[in-house]
Amino acid sequence: MVIARTEEWIWDSWFAKDADLHHAYYLKADKAIGDPEQRHWNVSYGHATSRDLVTWDHLGTCFAPSEGPAWDDYTTWTGSVVRGDDGQWHLFYTGTSHADGGKHQKLGHAVSDDLHNWRRVGDGLILDRDDRYEEFQTGRWHDRAFRDPWVIRDPDGAGWLMYFTARDAAEPGFLDAGAIGFATSPDLFDWTLQAPVFTGGFGELEVPQVFEWGGTWYCLFCTAGRFWSDSAKELLGTPKTGTHYLMAKDPLGPWTIAPGPLLDCDHPGQRYAARIVDTPSGKALMGFLMTDPDTGTFPGIITDPTPVTRLSDGRIALDENL
Repeated sequence: MVIARTEEWIWDSWFAKDADLHHAYYLKADKAIGDPEQRHWNVSYGHATSRDLVTWDHLGTCFAPSEGPAWDDYTTWTGSVVRGDDGQWHLFYTGTSHADGGKHQKLGHAVSDDLHNWRRVGDGLILDRDDRYEEFQTGRWHDRAFRDPWVIRDPDGAGWLMYFTARDAAEPGFLDAGAIGFATSPDLFDWTLQAPVFTGGFGELEVPQVFEWGGTWYCLFCTAGRFWSDSAKELLGTPKTGTHYLMAKDPLGPWTIAPGPLLDCDHPGQRYAARIVDTPSGKALMGFLMTDPDTGTFPGIITDPTPVTRLSDGRIALDENL
C-alpha cells in the first residue's frame, strides 16, 4: 500500500526509525482547496507509522505553521528528524512568513518526546542566510532558496552536520548557482552557518539527503529539467526532471555530480523528492508520485519502496533499471 489519504494531497517526505517502527513525515494539504498547485501555501505535516514501510497507520497532523505573526506563520516545509544525545527527537524544518510573501525561506527547530507532538525551541528559528548565500532578487528566481534541512551526526567528531537547499551568492551564473548549503552544531541547538559544500550544475538542488554506503558518501537531490546548466547537460545529456545524486569520499566533500545514468528521472510513475530508506532486504527509494500515468493529474501519494543497488564502481541504480 502506498502512503495515501483520500481527502489530502501528499508530497515531500522524510523518515525516522525508533526500534522497529518506521515514522514517515510528509507535507500534506486538504483537497478541498481545489487546486493541487496551491498545496504549498496550505500545508501541514502528516505522520504515519509502519513496521515494513508498506502498511501504514496514519496518526494525523503533527506540525503546522505558527499562528501569526511569526517567521514561520505561512508555511512549514520539508525537513528531517534525528534523535539527539539528550534522548529527545529533533525536527529541523523550513519556514516562511506571510510578511514577506513566502519568498524568504529560513530554517527552524522543534523537539518531541514521542515523535508526534512537537514543540518549537524558542520561536523555532535557528538559521537564516548570510552573504555567502543568495538573497531573493526579483526577476532572477521565484524565491530565496534556504530550505530542506537534512541533519546527520558528524562521523568524524562529536557534533552534527546539516545540509540544505540553497544558492551560492558567489556564483553569477543563473543555472550554476544551485548549492548544497552547510551548517554545523555541537549539540543540535546552536548552529553555525558555513560555506556551501557544493555549487554548480543546476539552478537548484532540492531535498538533499546525505548518507554513507559502502565507503562512499552520497547526496541525493531532485531538480527540474528547466534548471539544468550547460555543464550538467555536458555531463548527463538531455535535461530531465527527477532524482539524481552527488558522490564524495568524505561528508565534507569535495562533492561531484555522479555520472549517468540518472537515478530516477522522466518516466511514467517517476518519483520526486525521493529518500533512500533501509528495508529488511536492503536500501530502497521512496518519494511522491509526480503524475498519475493514467490520468496525467497530480495524485498526491508516496510510492512503495523501490529497491536500490550499489554498483561495483560506486554508482547507485534502481533495481528495475538494471
